[in-house]
Amino acid sequence: MVMPQRRERVLQRLIEDEMRESFLDYSMSVIVQRALPDVRDGLKPVHRRILYAMHELGLAPNRPFKKSAAVVGEVLGKYHPHGDTAVYDAIVRIVQDFSLSYPLVDGQGNFGSIDGDSAAAYRYTEARLASAALELLADIEKDTVPAADTFDGQRQEPEVLPARLPNLLVNGSSGIAVGMATNIPPHNLREVAAAVGHLVRHPECAVDHLMQHVPGPDFPTGGFILGAEGIQEAYRTGRGRIVMRARVQKEARRGGKEQLVVTELPYGISKARVIEQIAELVRARRMDDIADLRDESDRDGMRIVIELKRGAKSRAVLNLLYRHTYLQATFGAILLALDQGGVPHEFNLKELIERYRDHRLEVIRRRSRFELEHARAEAHVTRGLLLALAHMDAVVVLIRKARDREEAASGLRQRFELSAEQADAILNMRLARLTALERQELREKLDSLENRIAELERLLASEQQQLDLLLGELEEIVERFGDARRTTIVRAEADFAVEDLVAREEFVIAVSHAGYIQRVPLSLYGRRVSGGKPPATEARQDFLERVFLASTRDTLLAFSREGQAYAISARDVPETGRSGRGRSLAQLLKLEGRSPLAALLPVSDFPADRALLFLTAHGTVKRTTLDHFAHIRSGGTGALNLRPGDVLLDVQLSDGASDAVIVSGQGRGIRFPEADVPLMGRAAQGVRGMRLRRGDHAVGIVVVRREASLCMVTRHGFAKRTPVSDYPVQRRGGLGVTALQVTERTGPLVAAKELLAGDELMVIAASGAAARLPADRLPLQGRATQGRPVISLAGSDPVVEVARVAHERETPPEPPEPSEPGGGTKQLELIAVAGE
Repeated sequence: MVMPQRRERVLQRLIEDEMRESFLDYSMSVIVQRALPDVRDGLKPVHRRILYAMHELGLAPNRPFKKSAAVVGEVLGKYHPHGDTAVYDAIVRIVQDFSLSYPLVDGQGNFGSIDGDSAAAYRYTEARLASAALELLADIEKDTVPAADTFDGQRQEPEVLPARLPNLLVNGSSGIAVGMATNIPPHNLREVAAAVGHLVRHPECAVDHLMQHVPGPDFPTGGFILGAEGIQEAYRTGRGRIVMRARVQKEARRGGKEQLVVTELPYGISKARVIEQIAELVRARRMDDIADLRDESDRDGMRIVIELKRGAKSRAVLNLLYRHTYLQATFGAILLALDQGGVPHEFNLKELIERYRDHRLEVIRRRSRFELEHARAEAHVTRGLLLALAHMDAVVVLIRKARDREEAASGLRQRFELSAEQADAILNMRLARLTALERQELREKLDSLENRIAELERLLASEQQQLDLLLGELEEIVERFGDARRTTIVRAEADFAVEDLVAREEFVIAVSHAGYIQRVPLSLYGRRVSGGKPPATEARQDFLERVFLASTRDTLLAFSREGQAYAISARDVPETGRSGRGRSLAQLLKLEGRSPLAALLPVSDFPADRALLFLTAHGTVKRTTLDHFAHIRSGGTGALNLRPGDVLLDVQLSDGASDAVIVSGQGRGIRFPEADVPLMGRAAQGVRGMRLRRGDHAVGIVVVRREASLCMVTRHGFAKRTPVSDYPVQRRGGLGVTALQVTERTGPLVAAKELLAGDELMVIAASGAAARLPADRLPLQGRATQGRPVISLAGSDPVVEVARVAHERETPPEPPEPSEPGGGTKQLELIAVAGE
């Protein structure tokens, strides 16, 4: 045989044809295999292979870490035959909490920082799967996704992950392919889940309807988004320009100077680069108003301090910084991903959510078919075992006569009309299975399997049930991983108020009985109130009803007695002096008419792990997590559904780990764990907290600590302290025990407060007379006592308000006492600083 010469194996082609075909092959390889995410699970192939390889290695969140080098080697050797640097860089990104809102890998060691520092080499770091990654891999062993051969054909890998978590939207993605690029911003999980629920219930809805649930991206680095036009364009067309800004606050310094403090940066911006840009502007003498620049960041958070010269205008300086540094940056959103079949496509918001819904439906169907097949197979074998047990003597004789296992199996199949699987299971059955108990267990197992088979068949036959299951699983994920929004969206530049730059500063919020609210600087307060004398700041016909500390960054949650919830920023409360009356709270909250308030609480954030504990006059209680009140519309929203004739009495902050005590006007009290009150939505009515006798009503609820005492105050000014330990812990809903011996002399109970060591009590009468007493001045008595008078009341002047002056809050220093015109001194009086 004559071997062909080398020149005979050269194909003659036009160079333009060869270049065109080779470039197209290269382009498609980059697009499909490297740069773009799949719309279903939001992962690029390298990320999918990393998670699957770690899953195969057993690197669960509850297992020990493993060297990143081992993970990189596993991915390279089995699934991803490319450079080790590319694989490790991909691992680093899905570890960083400033790159992903919900990191997929839990790292130990140096995985880089927001300063732009590189990660340590993979031989120094360790990794394992994060909890969020398990939701992407959930049920992968149940044939939920198609698989394909790996590059060497020796094993298979998933083409897509089941992705119970809507990863593409919540974590975003970015990548540059050949001739196209993707840049999908991260979003808030709770908002995305709400949009999925809306789409499932209203499949024909428009993009604008979904934008009511997803107002915009939510970056893990926080900051601001300026303007909604870019967001709306991106959600409608797949492309949009989103302007991001750093979160900066203004702080006052000695000598009338100010400084700007950067606490959050735009997404994807390096802190070191921003500091370098500001320093370059100062060196070039383009920012003459900056006196000093330093980085005070630590483990508690970012803090870039820009110290200004005396007389510098902070707003003008900040505008220049926005213009010339990355304190303001642009996110060019391109919602491009691979559709089914690996085809690149630009999606709008509705199409992205539809693809996630369709993918999860397919996963649920495949999983159900897998489970149905296995349940049927197991039921089939169980029926064979029960048949054998029913004819055990004949089975034993047949097996003993058989020469070998095959003859015994064949005889069983012919004699009892069994399948090969049933016969094999009978031959493998142990003698212990012959007991009556084992027979009963097999019958119960068969009943359970038949119920499961029927349930799966109904699920596969009903798309509505599949959709309900999809939403139920998504709701479980939201309960586990859902958090509050980090990025603030400002609709227009004009809406970006100067107040957003103000640092956190505390002040006193005072609300009068007539419904006027004011905030007063702490420096205007002294240390005490004379017993029985009305504060000089109040009008004769009005008196203080609520006084507490708040800060410029707090939200005031107001609850009316009709069960409506309202919200206002604490910094929107007008500032007054000690003699000011303030502004009508009804006008600030936009209340229709004068609706009496049951509670007014300062809240700094709205975590899902804290709740509000509600009490009504009829003794009904309810707990609702704070995140339900994070976005209250201008006209208010319902906080609970009241029964006819009932009113909301009080609202307390709750962490679910303490006890609560409800006290009634007739002197009864019941103590029970907060956790006994189930968490409910805003529209729920609640459950019974205390059973009340005829003519009785609840007067207050206290969330107590073990070392605290409970202070009871009556209408006629009697008060006492009783240790919390004197109140036995009971089940909610009972009559409780005696809390105070109510008589005609004491009058009914009007309030109950928790007191700790160092606290003080503020008692206010209808006339405005007030008394402030240290906790240790109040008598410590048992439950079945009356207490003693603590305030001098004239005639029928009743006690109307009781406030706790908490020791945890630092009392401001007393200002000097100015001279009176007559040569004496005027005593400055305190408006009590009460609250937690």
